[in-house]
Amino acid sequence: MDLSTFYAVVSATCFTLVGLWWSAIDRRRDLLVATGDRRAVGGVYLTFFVPGLMGLFAQIDPGSAGVWRTTFAIAAVLGVWSTLRVIQIDRSSVARGPFQRNRWLVAVLYAVIFVVGAAPGLVESLGLTALRAAGISIVCLVALGHGLAWELLTTVEPRDQPLPSPAGGSEGPTL
Repeated sequence: MDLSTFYAVVSATCFTLVGLWWSAIDRRRDLLVATGDRRAVGGVYLTFFVPGLMGLFAQIDPGSAGVWRTTFAIAAVLGVWSTLRVIQIDRSSVARGPFQRNRWLVAVLYAVIFVVGAAPGLVESLGLTALRAAGISIVCLVALGHGLAWELLTTVEPRDQPLPSPAGGSEGPTL
């Protein structure tokens, strides 16, 4: 499979997963009540959304490294920042499972993507093109996002607490 097709499939898959995540959260709106759970929900969302965006940007002009390298580096910084924020919240709760306990791997994968975008020569010396190395990291990100989504939906007991009404000053999910 050529890289353009790969990134097209990645984008379509990631945005499909974003839609499925929205549907899952609509059925589990109780996960939006507690700040920690809300941030975990947002963390899963970004684990699908950011790789989807990277896949779209990789398709703009694969022959011109400037576009994908810049957007991958920006997306990676956003990914590391948001993941570290969710990890801070996770520390204050009991770890639910192996994916949540090892969420730091998400930040590591984003860091790899940043390095690949910033210094592609490092991976090219290993016999990989930079876009292939980033693609491998993105596949791992999506797999971790899937595990995080599964754990969140299966380990948090549903609550019977009502959600604050939007008119009452409720802000959306907080990352």
